Amino acid sequence: MVLTIRNVTKSYPGQQAETTVLRGVSMDLAAGSSLALTGDSGSGKSTLLHLAGALDHFDSGEIEIDGTRLSDLGDRQRAALRRHKVSLVFQQFNLIPSLDVRKNIALHARLGNRWDEDWGQHLASQLGLSGLLEHYPEQLSGGQQQRVAIARALALRPKLLLADEPTGNLDETASARVMELMLELVRESSAALFLVTHSSAIAQMLDRRLHLQNGLAA
Repeated sequence: MVLTIRNVTKSYPGQQAETTVLRGVSMDLAAGSSLALTGDSGSGKSTLLHLAGALDHFDSGEIEIDGTRLSDLGDRQRAALRRHKVSLVFQQFNLIPSLDVRKNIALHARLGNRWDEDWGQHLASQLGLSGLLEHYPEQLSGGQQQRVAIARALALRPKLLLADEPTGNLDETASARVMELMLELVRESSAALFLVTHSSAIAQMLDRRLHLQNGLAA
């Protein structure tokens, strides 16, 4: 399993009392498979995604990424794990304005010493970016920027790809096309995709679905 989550709980301090967001969530995700996480606003979707990416600490339970227990890692080890095995795609594309498309795509993979020029060119071709490699983010449409963000995430050849509402800024037709491309490339690279979405249409495109309600998986 690329991702294993067992009985994870998470609370945040409040002015008067703690707010419990996750109440014992469990799930598994294998290489080459995809899972859509759905739920109402405030149900803990983004929290669970951030925990799965070693971006935050859980209160109890356990999370393993590619066999590594997150509870055994310090902050530097977590950062190293993210550099080498985890990629993220967000609704806000988070491209570097001063870098052209080519350098934006290569950024994460170069930081992890995993850049492969042939794979990068393949991603650009499959995502329709080959003619835009010397363009800068401000010269791109929203859909093009999202494709660059996906190429950047997959250029690492991550074990785990996390996506938080990755097509939330796109219209329905563009969303479906971007998701088709992302799923195709995820399967090709044997990554595991864990995606948060509010769209039932997007959720239906993935292999499995998990619904969060009141901090529990339903």
